[in-house]
Amino acid sequence: MSSLNKPPVPRQTASGSPADSATDARPNESEEGVIDGRSVRWEDHKAARRKLVLDAALRAIDSEGADVGVQQIAQYAELPRSVVYRLFRERGDLDQQVRAHIVSSLTETLAPALVPEGTVEFAVNRAISTYVHWIAEHPNLHQFLSGGPKRPASAPDSLDGIRTAFGRYVTDVVSAGMTILRIPTDRAPTISFGLVGFVDGAVNQWLSSESPLLTSDELAEVLSNSALAVIESAIHDLGSKIDRTAPLADITGDIRPLLLG
Repeated sequence: MSSLNKPPVPRQTASGSPADSATDARPNESEEGVIDGRSVRWEDHKAARRKLVLDAALRAIDSEGADVGVQQIAQYAELPRSVVYRLFRERGDLDQQVRAHIVSSLTETLAPALVPEGTVEFAVNRAISTYVHWIAEHPNLHQFLSGGPKRPASAPDSLDGIRTAFGRYVTDVVSAGMTILRIPTDRAPTISFGLVGFVDGAVNQWLSSESPLLTSDELAEVLSNSALAVIESAIHDLGSKIDRTAPLADITGDIRPLLLG
């Protein structure tokens, strides 16, 4: 038999037994620790870079419009475009994460306004005013959330997702108030989602108008008064009443656990 056809001879260990090549190739505990540490640091580095890009994307969209390109985002992040591409699977992945970042920004802005403090009138006015003013200050972010033919948005990181989330939150709050007032809660979802859609539709119309007839403050006031009137009318139809000057906590109880996360 020629040497080319001879089977390989297993390498012997010090004890004379064949060595396990898989075990030999396995790093020792100290090497594993070094590898794990490097992996963690690399993932942390990538996460920090992604946040840098997402923050830059929001600034770029705010300033340049909803149709910004990757090159513009990279310039705002002060990174090469190739680095941005390496941090995301594709443009669709980048857009989705940008929308999620916008939703987080909006939620963080709204969260303090949803804390159950003051009267019913004050609480409703504060929540709606905060939303209206955020939209007025960031119309391009709002447009980006809406998506478009080239970059369709999908729930939950879209306006539909936001409407659904806030509709559920308002439903929980209205249901809590109806329970304390001892009236049926089966109309709560219809009333609540109707209010959210009403506010959203009015804001969209206001944004799309080239010469809006109302300022953002006036729009917020009209929407707040209209929302309160709808709530009062709905409660009255169910045989009860609500005092808009009463403390919100007296009407709904402790709704802090219901706050959006």
